[in-house]
Amino acid sequence: MPAPLLILCAAFLWGLLGILGKQAQQAGVAPLEVAFWRAVLAGGLYALHAAVIRSPLPRGRDLWITAAFGVAGVGVFYGSYQLAVRSGGASLASVLLYTAPAFVALMGWLFLRERLGARELLAVAGTLLGIGLISLGGGQGVTVTGAALAWGLVAGFTYSLYYLYGKAFFNRYHPTALLSVALPVGAVCLLPFVEFSAKTPAAWGSLGAIAVFSTYLAYLAYSAGLRHLNATRASVIASLEPVVATVLAALIFAERPAALALLGAALVIGAALSLSLKPSEARPAVE
Repeated sequence: MPAPLLILCAAFLWGLLGILGKQAQQAGVAPLEVAFWRAVLAGGLYALHAAVIRSPLPRGRDLWITAAFGVAGVGVFYGSYQLAVRSGGASLASVLLYTAPAFVALMGWLFLRERLGARELLAVAGTLLGIGLISLGGGQGVTVTGAALAWGLVAGFTYSLYYLYGKAFFNRYHPTALLSVALPVGAVCLLPFVEFSAKTPAAWGSLGAIAVFSTYLAYLAYSAGLRHLNATRASVIASLEPVVATVLAALIFAERPAALALLGAALVIGAALSLSLKPSEARPAVE
């Protein structure tokens, strides 16, 4: 399969994440239980994959850092994203996820002493303006509340940790080995907050699809595409993800953001694109 098509497949599969999560929630599964089963099921697939290819697991200090990443990058991220879907809708959650590059730029400035140039400052300002327009715009089936924005921004922030963690570790270990550690740690962190419920076959179908398609296979497609495509082009193609989520949310759940909210979403996505076009940055390998 051509590399651009692989990246497009990954974007489509990631765009399904909020849709499948909302379907599972409508079937009676609480948001944090959705996040828990995503971590458990996909973590098992990553562990099996790492075992088949005999990829060494992180050890010592790297193991502890990976475990800490599992707490924030899996436990908090997976949970906050599903809570954002419940609070504001699948399309809003997907757009707010794209605040991650702005968080990366700010953290690089605060902790890594990286200079914020004109493009970075404009992107951060565009992200903030976009969030403001989204909060004022609303729309049919889109609930813009303080909780929806807060959970969406928490998801965007914790998703940004994939950039920093991946930059340090994805070239030293096979990502499946790292994720086979991080996802179970995230699941353990979520467990005390999960209220388990009886699930219908449809609910299990949504949960399984999130783990297999929107997590495991999406990563495989994206990483395979990156072998034959530079990170800049891959980031541009993958930015179709919130567009996919918005279109599907409109078709399936009648979520239709108002014109002002769509303008805000365009600003957020445009800011993310402007930052991902920087050669030194790359999109995180997995959502």
